[in-house]
Amino acid sequence: MLVLGIETTCDETACSVVRGGKEILSNVIATQTDLHSIYGGVYPELACRRHFELIIPLVDQALKEAHLSPADIDLISVAYGPGLIGALLLGVHAAKSLSLAWNKPFIGVNHVEAHLYAAWMGCENPEFPALGVVISGGHTFLVKMESLGQYEMIGQTVDDAIGEAFDKVAVMLDLPYPGGPQIEKLALQGDPKLFPFKSGVVKGRPWDFSFSGLKTNVLYTVKGQNCDKKAPSQIKEEDKPHIAASFQEAALKDISSKALAAAEQFGCKMIFLGGGVTHNQRLRELFQASKIPVHWPLPGLSLDNAAMIAGLGYHLFIQSDCQGDSLDLEPKPRIPIV
Repeated sequence: MLVLGIETTCDETACSVVRGGKEILSNVIATQTDLHSIYGGVYPELACRRHFELIIPLVDQALKEAHLSPADIDLISVAYGPGLIGALLLGVHAAKSLSLAWNKPFIGVNHVEAHLYAAWMGCENPEFPALGVVISGGHTFLVKMESLGQYEMIGQTVDDAIGEAFDKVAVMLDLPYPGGPQIEKLALQGDPKLFPFKSGVVKGRPWDFSFSGLKTNVLYTVKGQNCDKKAPSQIKEEDKPHIAASFQEAALKDISSKALAAAEQFGCKMIFLGGGVTHNQRLRELFQASKIPVHWPLPGLSLDNAAMIAGLGYHLFIQSDCQGDSLDLEPKPRIPIV
């Protein structure tokens, strides 16, 4: 089965063709980083306008790179949430229009669930139960996976998502958007032990995350207002790499330590990680301590992409007895994974 995937949940316009849920024939991504960098984050209206300009040309490009025509496509899969409502509307209505024009079924998928599937795509023989870890700009949570679509929430952030915290700390350090890669790059020059930052603890909820206190501690340190005697009265430019490294180490160790402990506690046989923060190389080093197999997104699938949308859509379509979704499906800015 050949599936055309469409992804427009935020600021990436992406189209992909995937065969049988695994084999990626094309994966075209148009990023909007340059468009939004001057605002220090995604400007929703501009994101929607760019999606409108790019979506059909990218569909054509994805088909061309896969050496296919619309007649060859068996299914259209689209992310219908969570995300920016305007951006989602463009993607969903594009999928519906193509479904009508090409006389092909279409199906909506959960963008966050697709991030987990991005790691699943490279696993030949997945074993369950498994631990799913989603870490991105908008999401941070742990789920116990019994199978595709059967999840139990273990822990989640009570405030900032991990990627959001990275972006906000980058602003404090006068680094350009997007902040995550900039923090990681700067941290390579710093000492992660120089500033004793710690992530927050959620009382009575050992698997939950809290990054707001860590972020505030960084802010006070940058402003020279930290009561810790190790913090200088005024942060110098040469201190910024150490702040970046110390922040990154605290945040990522919180993710890795809780994930590894949860995997053992809940008897998981594998760990699947998804989301943009999985691209961080220090995080990958920390997960090398795992006693069970750890699966990361395939190259190019850490950030938002349409290959994971097409791949997951294939399985959901099979599960629906090849019925797909009706044209009544509407985008949703929030969709719980459990």
